[in-house]
Amino acid sequence: MLDAIYQAIDPVAFSIGPFAVRWYGIAYVLGFAAAALVMYRTAKRWELRFDSEALLTVVLCVIVGVIAGARLGYVLFYGNGYYLAHPLEILAFSQGGMSFHGGLVGALLGGIPAALITHVPYLTLADLGCIGAPLGLFFGRCANFVNGELWGAPTDAPWGVVFGGAAGSMPRHPTQLYEALLEGLVLFAVLYLLSRKVPPRPRGTFLGTFLTLYGAFRFLVEFVRQPDAQLGYLWGGWLTMGQVLSVPLVVAGVVVLTYALRRRLPERGLLE
Repeated sequence: MLDAIYQAIDPVAFSIGPFAVRWYGIAYVLGFAAAALVMYRTAKRWELRFDSEALLTVVLCVIVGVIAGARLGYVLFYGNGYYLAHPLEILAFSQGGMSFHGGLVGALLGGIPAALITHVPYLTLADLGCIGAPLGLFFGRCANFVNGELWGAPTDAPWGVVFGGAAGSMPRHPTQLYEALLEGLVLFAVLYLLSRKVPPRPRGTFLGTFLTLYGAFRFLVEFVRQPDAQLGYLWGGWLTMGQVLSVPLVVAGVVVLTYALRRRLPERGLLE
């Protein structure tokens, strides 16, 4: 235990009087800002009509979709009936509880009004968003590590981390950092390199790749991630809710990729 790594970073970055700024909030801001920058630069490289006003519209629609979807996703899939008995706490964002899978659905739904307003084809917006989204995931997973949440199972590995609190005093897999690497940096590198081709690849290529790789990475990491205490393991004692929700992403990603690679979409159109 003397050689164990201890996570002792304060979740509060700084305070101004009674106002506390947490690393988690900073991660959200950095994530959306980085994703927006990547979207804007990629759109310019693809020679799309995508100005700063269109970018702001897309970002606002996606932010609303992500926050609403992530919260509702957590309530539906991870609440285990708690919110049925306490419906007013659904809006208690300060108590935590956000689901990536719900946030993804919310972001995709938020893209529909964004496409209608900006007159950019829906799949084009989805592709642009998927290229930048892994950077948001990277910052978010780093914030999970700082908060000492979503930790992994106990491990004897030399990089095991002691989180304390509900995680106890035993070293655990820093699954937040595994996900930051795979879902964040690796996924971004793959999508960014794919986006360098000019003219751009068929619409839907990046959305399909994102869904497939994210689902696969998340499914694998869940094997060493501690399941949510209120749910535990599902169906025979080895599947987690995160794995159950990731399988449809892989299937959907393969379907979208197949569609994109087999059919060249027209250059114009609102919702292809």
